Amino acid sequence: MNYLEKINTILKPTNGLNYKVLDLFAGCGGLSLGFEALGFKTVGYEMDTKAVETYNKNLLGTCIEQKLTTESVFETYDFDIVIGGPPCQPFSVGGHQKGYNDERNGFPIFIETIKKIKPKIFLFENVRGMLYSNKWYLDEVTEQLKNEGYIIDYKLLNAVNFGIPQNRERLFVIGHKGIFNFPKPETKKYTVGEAIGDLVDTIEDESKILTASMDRYVKNYEIASSCINPRDLYMDKPARTLTCRNIAAPTGDMQRVKLKDGRRRRISIREAARLQSFPDWFEFQGTETNQYYQIGNAVPPLLGYQIAQSVKNYLDNVNSFNLNEILAKRPKNYIQTSLF
Repeated sequence: MNYLEKINTILKPTNGLNYKVLDLFAGCGGLSLGFEALGFKTVGYEMDTKAVETYNKNLLGTCIEQKLTTESVFETYDFDIVIGGPPCQPFSVGGHQKGYNDERNGFPIFIETIKKIKPKIFLFENVRGMLYSNKWYLDEVTEQLKNEGYIIDYKLLNAVNFGIPQNRERLFVIGHKGIFNFPKPETKKYTVGEAIGDLVDTIEDESKILTASMDRYVKNYEIASSCINPRDLYMDKPARTLTCRNIAAPTGDMQRVKLKDGRRRRISIREAARLQSFPDWFEFQGTETNQYYQIGNAVPPLLGYQIAQSVKNYLDNVNSFNLNEILAKRPKNYIQTSLF
């Protein structure tokens, strides 16, 4: 099965399981789509109007437009799983790394939700920076969650190792009460050409073609950044990390393709979506810039699907775990970590 067949075949929402998922800071539903494709029932909460519209247009579950706070009241508390991506700007390089003091910090909300709902298992995704300059805060968050009776495991996963044609490292933290196994990396790495090769020489919007002045700007940026090769997308390699900034704006670091005639252009909405593993039937709502932001902020649905498989395996076996025996074999401050 090639890449396009894979995302368009696998990533279709179904309602085959009885497990219920609460998706906090759900965005356009990338993570929820991965869970729904396996049969989980989802409910999302998101404050961005257009992202909510995208979620509700494409997924079976409902996304509720609401700005979450630690005092938020949910329509129901009957959830088996809590997932989400607490706003990562406080801990990202592009977000100035204000961390705990940033008003966009969503972790107090996530922790309070876990206390209220007490799910069987939870997970959150965030930028790799939480493992480095902000490791102190990750430790504080996980300690609070451990105090609620959960075992904490976390890994730094690169999407390129899980069938997505993009080098995208993100931290995944899992809270559970048994034995959780992360999905295993795949040997096959997909390329940009396998994802968007059929679209590259299609020009639907001339405004995305780089002008001579833009080309000079990009060249100067690459010289200043000590780039050995132009940072174009190469058809025989995976893409660089897609971010809101480098797909939504004509910056020096923009994601761009080189055409047969030698010109270069910024990538389209559909190309960005494919590189994030959104299937072709998935329709984004809002302005073009808003759609790019939804894509750049999302968890790749295909990676979400594989995480969901691990969650399902855990839930199917949870009754066979003896938490007291597991905890007795582990140090008091146990946290399983792994980087790959």
